[in-house]
Amino acid sequence: MRFIDNFLEAVSCLRMNKMRSILTMLGIIIGITAVIAIMTIGASMQGYLTETMSGFGINNVTVSLRAKNDEGPRFRVGTMFGIEDKDLISNDMLADLKDEYPDEIKAFSITETIGLGQTVSGEDYANLTLVGVNPEYMTANSVNIIAGRFILDGDMEAGRRLAVVSNKLVDNMFGDENPIGQELVIQTMNHIDIYTIVGIYEYDDGGFGALMGFTTASDYDITTDVYVPLTVAQKVNNSQGFVSFTILVETGVNSTDFARKVETFFTRYYNHNENFGVGAFSMESIVEEVTSMLNTIALAIAAIAAISLLVGGIGVMNIMLVSITERTREIGTRKAIGATNGEIRTQFIVEAVVICLIGGLIGIVAGSALGAAGAAYLGFPAQASVPSILISVGVACAIGIFFGYYPANKAAKLDPIDALRYE
Repeated sequence: MRFIDNFLEAVSCLRMNKMRSILTMLGIIIGITAVIAIMTIGASMQGYLTETMSGFGINNVTVSLRAKNDEGPRFRVGTMFGIEDKDLISNDMLADLKDEYPDEIKAFSITETIGLGQTVSGEDYANLTLVGVNPEYMTANSVNIIAGRFILDGDMEAGRRLAVVSNKLVDNMFGDENPIGQELVIQTMNHIDIYTIVGIYEYDDGGFGALMGFTTASDYDITTDVYVPLTVAQKVNNSQGFVSFTILVETGVNSTDFARKVETFFTRYYNHNENFGVGAFSMESIVEEVTSMLNTIALAIAAIAAISLLVGGIGVMNIMLVSITERTREIGTRKAIGATNGEIRTQFIVEAVVICLIGGLIGIVAGSALGAAGAAYLGFPAQASVPSILISVGVACAIGIFFGYYPANKAAKLDPIDALRYE
């Protein structure tokens, strides 16, 4: 009997016993649905994570001053106190780093935080963080300028008190009025300074806070960054160096490997520093670690959900044994007219595979829909997990073959005379 004939006969048997077939498939459907839904949500989270991290420069390398512990080379987590000028990363160090790796380094993005502050005009106010930056900061952090311009090299050299503000600050302080060229009085803990607005950037709330579900009470109370020339920030802070900076690497450079090179490079400057050293990491390595963690969690949950597939497989074996008992005379008749043991075995294995495959396909559709709904509820763009769908189809077929083989083999070994006598 050809495969197509076996397939059609299997479908015919399922149609004659619809309720029994549906109940048999139920374990397969539930198992596949659970696995697909979990993997879809996991894939959606990973896709969103990667896209979000890309906005922070996934291939960039962040270098920062770290406090050493008593054992020397490792770093202690926590706030660093007692930093002196000799501990800071200097311009000369950056120049040496650029000379050491001219083909890997595109540019440096440097920041100097002045502190939290506020700008007030009558009853209007806006919370802010005053941050000194260099021109490369815009590229490294994907700052989207929607009006005016960003900080330029000339602003750095001249030490101009200019500011690039967010559209949220503009909404709070200026409404529909054009703020470009207007002065902004900013008060921080130790300073009150006046800055001229030269640009407006689009505030992006799709970063880490949005990813973790953090929200603010209202748009009016959110704290946004106000960017000023780096040299101005250094003058305000009386700073002679940097605590951290970001390296924009050239295309094709493995940022994770390059981060290790950077750490090794700075060892020459901080090897004899008892309190501080320099650590480097790439956003790409963080994405890889978080993705690996999410994969492990998703696989663990999916493995638990897949237990129902075992239950479903046992159900398939049980119903196939019942079916063989009901069709004993049919088997005897087929063997009497020349059907071989292999043909009988194939017939019932195909029937078991068809049951599992139909249940698997229903589970894939239901799981994909449930996964998409779950991802949407959590706020992630739904992304189908294609590998899990393909694996699910294979697993469904494997279950049909594995749990269908024993009943099929039992049917193949029936004696035709005894089978014909069966009532």
